[in-house]
Amino acid sequence: MRRGYVTGPVLGVLWALVAATTLSVVLSFATGDAYRPGLAGSVLAGALAGLLATGAGNRWLVAGLTVGMAFALGFVWAPVIVEPAPDPLWRLVVAVALGLGLAWPLMAMLAGMPRGALTRHEFEEAVIRFLTAFGYVFFTAIVAIPFYVMVMTSLKSQQELLANPLDFSLEPGRGWELFRSYRELFADFGFGRYMWTSFYVSVLTVFITLLFSVPGAYAVARLRFRGRAALSRSILLIYMVPMIVLALPIYIAFSMTGLRNSIAGIVMIYPVTTIPVALYMLQGYFRGIPGEVEEAGLMDGLNRLQVIWKITLPLSLPALASVSLYVFMIAWNEFLLAFMLLDDPAKFTLTRGVTMLNSSEIPRQHLMAGAVIATLPVMVLFLGLEKFMTRGLTAGSVKG
Repeated sequence: MRRGYVTGPVLGVLWALVAATTLSVVLSFATGDAYRPGLAGSVLAGALAGLLATGAGNRWLVAGLTVGMAFALGFVWAPVIVEPAPDPLWRLVVAVALGLGLAWPLMAMLAGMPRGALTRHEFEEAVIRFLTAFGYVFFTAIVAIPFYVMVMTSLKSQQELLANPLDFSLEPGRGWELFRSYRELFADFGFGRYMWTSFYVSVLTVFITLLFSVPGAYAVARLRFRGRAALSRSILLIYMVPMIVLALPIYIAFSMTGLRNSIAGIVMIYPVTTIPVALYMLQGYFRGIPGEVEEAGLMDGLNRLQVIWKITLPLSLPALASVSLYVFMIAWNEFLLAFMLLDDPAKFTLTRGVTMLNSSEIPRQHLMAGAVIATLPVMVLFLGLEKFMTRGLTAGSVKG
């Protein structure tokens, strides 16, 4: 039955399991101790918190009661368990964290939901809010946990890793020694050169890709010629063939032509993998630009190339930026071709250099530091240019 005093506790129990698991993971990573969620305590805390939050108006009162309940349960059926049992002060800290993690989200999920009978809209809204919150937590954990483990491992010393490989807590007292692995990568392994190689190879890949894909996409989107529809549909057919199938023919061809183990060969083959997706993306963008704008340019005496240069490309700058970013990320992160074609450490790209660290002779923290170095630049670049991925392409191009 759809009643608030049933729906609230049920959602509270489900959210308590999520909150207790999340808090256990966070505390385990932060302290190095083995925290785990307690099933009985989580169920009881969630049911009571959901009942308190249903139809409640005072958030602070609900939060205070939930914190007190979580603290009291910590002595009987703890929602978050660690051995040996912590002191009362730490129990209070955990209870406050869990109580706030229960009260505030549940108050938001169950806002406006009465204790009595619920309409279908009220019931579905509460369930959707729960699923949304769960989705945020789940997908954030998927992204954040591996990155956190990678970063924390890169800051460890060899002695700490040997003592407890699963301890991902941080010791700030080591000072700059925390970054010893990074310093050694640049000083002893040449990672500065690898980063520079990956950078200019990626930039050249973007330039070559746009040089071929812009006129190709424009022709497919605007011009009429025989086979245009078939070409438009077959642009992405190359992605139906796995790169591992093409690896051997590429290796043989590059070996016979002397392009293997050369940056020129990498710069030649990377655009082959990026031009199809750039063509596919740009033709959709070009079709979205009103044809009246280009027709007006043609009537003013511009030829087709001038229309592309002076009208189409300026209107497509957000699209070009998003495609460039996407192509740059593909080239920066590409591994298979670099691993297959490059043997000389002086010509390694960054991903190829990171692979070199995957050896029993090299400490694991160096491998993790190399992975962080390979991940951070493209992550910062994406976050800085993310607005171009969603900006409208033709806003204001046609008035009236």
